[in-house]
Amino acid sequence: MVEWCLPQDIDLEGIEFKSMASGSHKIQSDFIYFRKGPFFGLACFANMPVESELERGARMKSVGVLSPSYTLLYRYMHFLENQVRHQLETPGHYSHLAAFYEDKKGVLHAGSGRGGSLPPVYWLPSIHRYMYPEMKFFGEQILVLWKFALLRKRILIFSPPPVGVVCYRVYCCCCLANVSLPGIGSTVPESKPFFYVNVADIESLEVEVSYVACTTEKIFEEKRELYDVYVDNQNVKTHHGHLQPLLKINGADREKYRRLNEQRQMLLYSQEVGDGYTPCEEDLFVLFFLEENNRIFQTLLEVSASQDKTLTAEHARGMGLDPQGDRSFLMDLLEAYGIDVMLVIDNPCCP
Repeated sequence: MVEWCLPQDIDLEGIEFKSMASGSHKIQSDFIYFRKGPFFGLACFANMPVESELERGARMKSVGVLSPSYTLLYRYMHFLENQVRHQLETPGHYSHLAAFYEDKKGVLHAGSGRGGSLPPVYWLPSIHRYMYPEMKFFGEQILVLWKFALLRKRILIFSPPPVGVVCYRVYCCCCLANVSLPGIGSTVPESKPFFYVNVADIESLEVEVSYVACTTEKIFEEKRELYDVYVDNQNVKTHHGHLQPLLKINGADREKYRRLNEQRQMLLYSQEVGDGYTPCEEDLFVLFFLEENNRIFQTLLEVSASQDKTLTAEHARGMGLDPQGDRSFLMDLLEAYGIDVMLVIDNPCCP
């Protein structure tokens, strides 16, 4: 139940299920990013044993904030962690929360504004400590997720609690699809982080054509109409036959992964020797994929502006793609982004 809120006239229906992940009773503390209508939320959860039959031996609470954008929510993490502990130890005292609201309150427009519409790259300072481990967690599979993210597929990540780190995996996937070339992406849906979702979100997910989200509820795996790509641990799978070829790691993917790791090693070395300003690992990761994406779309735009509009195996290699292994990815990409070129890469499977 919602115990207390400010302002009191805001629609919070279902928020209790978003701010406390299913299965949280098994853990001591967690944090959770979620989406509520046009807003984004961050809540901190804590679980304290109590000697009370009425509370069945445990007191569990979440304290959270809502904002039109997710990019600054991390700033309030420490406050929320302290407050949830305070609420557990001295329930019913809301003066700190009321003061916080008075200090920070903005107008939460209920319009359809593109919440967090800044590209995810601008959120970088907030998660320096967290994102690289999450990217490393996926290993080579990050290249498979990169292709699905660029194609704006519906990606659902399953994990048991704690769910906080999994919310960073959602964000990490959104960062894979950044493109900074003007005019690219106007034909595809925006890369939307939905963060944590549960069964109460099924209705809203049914109408989404593109999203990245995470859940702690295994039942989602059976609801195939809700997602295109399902990620369980490092296992990435899809039930769509035409997307199956994208699950296979090819030579160009391995080469990309090798380069990414090589750049990381060079970065770690320059940090050790204190060689002036050095970017952090997350900057390196985001910029690596941004450059890969720009290189692909720059080539596609040049070919579409040429007289014969012909995309060859040589072009594919120049974009860092495998002419055979990435053939179906390229075809999907051209269709998704409405780029008018003719693919003349022979398909070795066909006579």
